[in-house]
Amino acid sequence: MTNTIEPDMSAADTAMGRVPTWLRVVFVANLVAQTGIVLTGGLVRLTGSGLGCPTWPQCAPGSYVPTAEQEQEFHKYIEFGNRTLTFLLGILAIAALVGAFAWNRRNRKANGISRRPIVWLAAVPLIGTLAQAILGGITVLTGLNPVSVSTHFMVSAALIALSLLLVVSGDEPGDEPLTVLVHPAIRALSRVMVAVGFVVLVLGTLVTGSGPHSGDADVEHRLPFDVRTISWLHADTVLLFIGLMIGLLVALKVSNAPARTVKRAWILIGIALAQGLVGYAQYFTGVPWLLVLLHLAGACAVWIALIGAHLSLRRRGEELTA
Repeated sequence: MTNTIEPDMSAADTAMGRVPTWLRVVFVANLVAQTGIVLTGGLVRLTGSGLGCPTWPQCAPGSYVPTAEQEQEFHKYIEFGNRTLTFLLGILAIAALVGAFAWNRRNRKANGISRRPIVWLAAVPLIGTLAQAILGGITVLTGLNPVSVSTHFMVSAALIALSLLLVVSGDEPGDEPLTVLVHPAIRALSRVMVAVGFVVLVLGTLVTGSGPHSGDADVEHRLPFDVRTISWLHADTVLLFIGLMIGLLVALKVSNAPARTVKRAWILIGIALAQGLVGYAQYFTGVPWLLVLLHLAGACAVWIALIGAHLSLRRRGEELTA
């Protein structure tokens, strides 16, 4: 007798509408790559390699790869490596979209369950990657304009959040209603916390855009903000963010929220506190590039933990806890 179910799809997953293991791997790989491109982009900026490939889409006039005749020394290889990761990210984005479309079509025919929202969500990384490639080209062609550089990072933050939502949604059953696991006031508090967290990211990009790391030694134009003032505004917003996190944790504990949700809140607080320590350390040590890169990695970790904590407040197919 021929088995009509794909080998990588368990009967339970198929019946409930969850994506197969291979597609989950693609979704997770996309999330990792979306985060990795932020770090390689930060490395480009912090090592002054932003114009290592002085033109776009080519790396040098007449060549898409670094050439021996280029004057940019090691900077050209760092910038080219970042562009290469963008190409890999594009492949993963295409795989996520094509995989989601093919699986949903097959699953709809076999089990009558459609996960069309998954397909639409899977299209976001591809659209975002194409937009980022164009924005990256604009950034190079405008001589590393700090506004363009900051926008580049904020688009990446949005793509990371949506890629995490794609991972979480892929593990949810497609025929179950979405249920909030906490009191509506707690979810509202979480939404405020996400908004403040995004403001923290924006202010962080303004600090960098006003500071010494322009992306190239010959680039002098920076954002017209006093570094000290914008840094303390950033720090004050971080303190507000930490206060909201503590408030959320207390609310979860007193309302007997699911243990999984409380755990996510604890993880978020731990990562955020470590990130705060790195931020103060880099400020009082003259923003050395290694600490700035570590701070950038921490920002990605906090953002992922924040979105993960917010998404843990709801789940498909569970009843609201008392």
